[in-house]
Amino acid sequence: MQTFAENNVEWWKKATVYQIYPRSFMDSNGDGIGDIQGIISKLDYLKELGVEVIWLSPVYDSPNDDNGYDIRDYENIMHEFGTMEDFDLMLAEMHKRGLKLVMDLVVNHTSDEHDWFVQSRSSKDNPYRDFYYWRPGKDGKEPNNWGSVFSGSAWEYDEATEEYFLHIFTKKQPDLNWENPKVREEVYKMMRFWLDKGIDGFRMDVVNFISKVPGLPDGDLQPGQLYADGGKYYLNGPRIHKFMQEMHREVLSKYNIMTVGEMPGTTPEDAVLYTNPERKEVNMIFTFEHMDLDSAPGGKWNLKQLELIDLKDNLAKWQIGLHGKGWNSLYWNNHDQPRIVSRFGNDKEYRTESAKMLATCLHMMQGTPYVYQGEEIGITNVRFEHLADYRDVEILNMYKERTQQGFAYEDIMESIYVKGRDNARTPMQWDDSENAGFTTGEPWIRMNPRYTEINVKQALEDKHSIFYYYQKLISLRKEMDIMTEGDFRLLHREHPAVFAYERTWNNEKLIVLCNFSGENQTIEDAALLEETKKAAILITNYPEEAKEAFALKPYEAVVYFKK
Repeated sequence: MQTFAENNVEWWKKATVYQIYPRSFMDSNGDGIGDIQGIISKLDYLKELGVEVIWLSPVYDSPNDDNGYDIRDYENIMHEFGTMEDFDLMLAEMHKRGLKLVMDLVVNHTSDEHDWFVQSRSSKDNPYRDFYYWRPGKDGKEPNNWGSVFSGSAWEYDEATEEYFLHIFTKKQPDLNWENPKVREEVYKMMRFWLDKGIDGFRMDVVNFISKVPGLPDGDLQPGQLYADGGKYYLNGPRIHKFMQEMHREVLSKYNIMTVGEMPGTTPEDAVLYTNPERKEVNMIFTFEHMDLDSAPGGKWNLKQLELIDLKDNLAKWQIGLHGKGWNSLYWNNHDQPRIVSRFGNDKEYRTESAKMLATCLHMMQGTPYVYQGEEIGITNVRFEHLADYRDVEILNMYKERTQQGFAYEDIMESIYVKGRDNARTPMQWDDSENAGFTTGEPWIRMNPRYTEINVKQALEDKHSIFYYYQKLISLRKEMDIMTEGDFRLLHREHPAVFAYERTWNNEKLIVLCNFSGENQTIEDAALLEETKKAAILITNYPEEAKEAFALKPYEAVVYFKK
């Protein structure tokens, strides 16, 4: 088999990826939970959209403490989603349509019900003991002061062997010890199992957490905190590049696949190390910096308004920092992020315009774009009245912790409405029938009540819909090399409401103007105005004949192309 390097087929640079959250995509059997047969039934829809890659969130056997990111058996399918035969059929049906499948790889941790952990906790001398981080307590307390990402301590005491195990996420997600070569061998074996089935790559969940600083030192405890952020001791740890290069050498290099690492806490300089092809690690990473710009100090639940200049500076930094050295992932939405049209747009009177504008701003940049299910029809955030309607472990833990800390109920709920992960997890809105055509049963989480006006059926019947706008953006990327190859220059950085930039390549130029506000905006720039007069409008979210030069309507986006 030729190696990826020998093939040198960077097919993922022209592709657009569509993320499916299987629990919420399409239910085929009426149990209220999306499943693999449901996905198969909607592949023609995805083909029509024009995406080329499906990223499928975990479908592995799991007790479902963190919606499938706690894996009990890496080589079996969760019974709620179907069988391995269903999976094999789905893969064949995708390939038949020219669609590629990227699977979630979750190897920072397993479920506490995984056989490795069951063995590991059974005794101190079990051969699997060192597959995980076990430590005795210190001064009658946890081995260190790290907090879990999902609130509380990152350590759980186990009565059987009178030691603690590390879990950076929930206590049902113990961290694997990547310092143990046997762990790495088992992970690589499992990766080959899926790649030999014919899948086309991996999205690697929090993969830059896998190397911890030896000794697991205490983190810096902030005033008023019970537990410290231990991130500096496990984010981009001391042996992370050794592990990633070994994974590439042992597995990834032997297949023509796409790899993307989810890597919180990375800078563009880190990303170049991970994604420079000469270093042989991964093709691209997910950054989180632009997703933290509407958070005040203290984390995502502390809300603040987005300052557009911050967003411009951040995205420009990543565009320029990786150009010619690595590769960007472009995304607004995923299963962990609220809906972008509610977050950075206007989900009421300008829902259609702002959804198209946000898509334009992102898709005209260099990198591989990701579309999260429902983004292409402008699905919005939800405001469930009762906490009991929410399902996400992160939301429920935060509510409990903040209630104990004395936060007002209204403030806690507002944080959930704006930032909660369940905003992204309400079922896909297929039509205006009961439960939006997602299920004939009771949905596992409540529907977004706006499904009667926002749904796929309506979008496909309206030639001016958000769906067809995304279809055009995806098509342009395949046709125009400037979108994948061109360099990036930010224009009018100081403008408080307009995100303007240009891409240049081979005597071609794209000029991208995006109004992030609900008011009319102008740009004072005579030279740029002259340039646009000589350029053609490539795509715009308002009727082209009504276009006034440099007078942008609310949430207007326009892209000029000039040779």
